[in-house]
Amino acid sequence: MRNTLNAPVESDGSGYWYGEPNFFIKSIPLTEGEAFAVAVLNPLLEQYRSTPLEGQLRSVFQKITSCLPEKVTVDTSFLNPKITFIPDKCESADPGMFQVVFDALRECRPLCFGYRPLSKSSYMERTIDPYHVVCQRGNWYVLGRDHGKGDVRIFSFGRMRDPHLGEGGFRMPEDFDPADWFDAEMGVWLNKGEPMTVELLFDKEVGTFALNRSWHTGQEVRQNEDGSVYVKFTTTQKQEVLRQVLGQGHTVKVLAPPELVAEVKAELEKMQGLYGE
Repeated sequence: MRNTLNAPVESDGSGYWYGEPNFFIKSIPLTEGEAFAVAVLNPLLEQYRSTPLEGQLRSVFQKITSCLPEKVTVDTSFLNPKITFIPDKCESADPGMFQVVFDALRECRPLCFGYRPLSKSSYMERTIDPYHVVCQRGNWYVLGRDHGKGDVRIFSFGRMRDPHLGEGGFRMPEDFDPADWFDAEMGVWLNKGEPMTVELLFDKEVGTFALNRSWHTGQEVRQNEDGSVYVKFTTTQKQEVLRQVLGQGHTVKVLAPPELVAEVKAELEKMQGLYGE
């Protein structure tokens, strides 16, 4: 303890004690792997830049490292040339947006803002009761009851502007469950409905990718004799699955459900129209 922790240990031959009455061991035992995990934490926090979480998470990181023994340091500089983090590209959002949205969420206050839908070029005034905030691949969304539409909708921080707290307050519905509105394992496309069973057939060209990927809880994945890979899982996120399928191009075929097959065909026809015959 004297050598590794600089502890003021004294002894008279019959026992040991601390020579300084206020001394305590200011340390957290970490394995080599855990120390490395702490080292990579700092650059990973970049995905929370400009959000209220950034300062709080960095404070936690600093408290952890400050509790290490004086002779143990966590040097992240070696990571710069040897490890690269590629964050998902996301919509830009005003840093002040996060604080207002989180205040409304915490205080159960209506949230007012201008919103630009995907198909519009102008902003529309909206007021919602915010129920839940979710971050998907770096993009932030707030889920809540829209006062004007009278139902639950989801809004992207990147398409909101001039947020402010509304008058009064609201009560969270006792039966509200975020899982009823989006699938946390797949995406945030708002879809309150029956789950669908998706069946995909991946070409042997990408067989290893399909086998190694975790698609969903309770998934069924098997490789066929010809090297192709069959994948089956259940989700409510038809639009997210459609996006993933189109991203794989000719290496994957949708087997079920029929409505997803129809949407893939319709999207391919639209794409063919862009490029001609």
